[in-house]
Amino acid sequence: MNTIKELIKNPSTVIVDVRSPWEFESGHVTGAKNIPLEEVPGKISDFKEFQTPIVFYCRSGNRSGMAVSILKQNGLTDIYNGGGLEDVQSLLN
Repeated sequence: MNTIKELIKNPSTVIVDVRSPWEFESGHVTGAKNIPLEEVPGKISDFKEFQTPIVFYCRSGNRSGMAVSILKQNGLTDIYNGGGLEDVQSLLN
């Protein structure tokens, strides 16, 4: 079982920021995709196409937890809540 830190440092892991576009523009993890939480239910097939782990983050870990829950309910398994932006950034150092 990989830790969140190992997943985040793995170049094949997809990192998704579920904050709003303006929050994303104010600062984000390099290489992260911005898919706001309200768009997640409509993009389930897109997430299923990723053949690698997906780590979600937001400001506090709440919205990313909701995204993980939505996707788990739709059959995805290799998905993780990375917590807040600062949590993910601290793991990259």
